[in-house]
Amino acid sequence: MGFLLRTLITAVAFWIAEYLIDGISFSGPVVTIIAAIVFGIVNALIRPVLMLLTLPLNLVTLGLFTLVVNAAMLGLTALVMPGMRVDGFWAAFIGAIIVALVSWAASKLIADREVAANR
Repeated sequence: MGFLLRTLITAVAFWIAEYLIDGISFSGPVVTIIAAIVFGIVNALIRPVLMLLTLPLNLVTLGLFTLVVNAAMLGLTALVMPGMRVDGFWAAFIGAIIVALVSWAASKLIADREVAANR
């Protein structure tokens, strides 16, 4: 799955999160797409380091602390992205869950179509 497709999936996930949660907002569709790119960069560069640092907490909580790390990545994206607003931890937490679920579902659908096309 290419970079452009992943970015569009994340942008759609952001749009759904904005629609469902009052504490998340974007100033426009271009900002949403740019925020998806920034989110991808933050996840690629900072998330692995944070996951390694929080490994003991992840082990104790059986992986549930990953949700907190995902919320932190969404909040960090909002901090560096003008035009994106996330109001507080719970908005980031629920938003990260929505983004993860939408991204997973879209990736699953695309992968299933690719497998069916290759048969």
